[in-house]
Amino acid sequence: MNPIEGKVVMITGASSGIGEAVARQLAKQGARLVLAARRADRLARLAQELGDNVLWAATDVTRVEELQALAASGRERFGRIDVLVNNAGIMPVSMIAQGLVEDWNRMIDVNIKGVLYGIHAVLGDMLAQGHGHVINVSSVAGLSVGPGGTVYSGTKFAVRAISDGLRQECVGKIRVTSICPGLVTSELVESITVPAFKERSRQLYEGAMSADVIADAVIYAISQPVHVAVNEIVVRPLTQGF
Repeated sequence: MNPIEGKVVMITGASSGIGEAVARQLAKQGARLVLAARRADRLARLAQELGDNVLWAATDVTRVEELQALAASGRERFGRIDVLVNNAGIMPVSMIAQGLVEDWNRMIDVNIKGVLYGIHAVLGDMLAQGHGHVINVSSVAGLSVGPGGTVYSGTKFAVRAISDGLRQECVGKIRVTSICPGLVTSELVESITVPAFKERSRQLYEGAMSADVIADAVIYAISQPVHVAVNEIVVRPLTQGF
């Protein structure tokens, strides 16, 4: 029996990169999808490709009411939410001394608050229905810090802390997984506002993995027996040393 078939999975940041790859692979295995991203045109095209078992809405994860509305729509359409994949994130790295406060605030809003708001939108119903799975996409930047990535790493360390705290608060009830990707082909680099950092990052990402690799990790975590929780997965390209 396919453990993915029929599951209802809500995915943030689903219009590109990891989120899109996760949506495509889950759809192939018979999941029913609730997709969120800001770009309605790209979500609409993706949903059309994936078929009838897809609900989508242009959603800003920094607005808790929009995530609550999406989760409510998913429950109305499919009856429940089984899995949340908190994937939306941005990476405008810079040196602290540059003082790019607006970039810091955007990272905090999307990478931390967006994760918390996603959890808030589904957790009560997951607890009430007696099962659920929260998958938070962190980063290897949540394992170590480098110059220029201080604030970004801070947000990704926070995602891991939120994941483990949630795991402990919901032990025996809700599965929680933190996935820490290394370099993955995505649009993260395009969120960088400092030209020197953007160029350096583009060079680093020449050795990046396909987003499908992380989608495989998501499927692995979801597919485990109900009494098994995969709490953390770290995936890097073989050539990545940090």
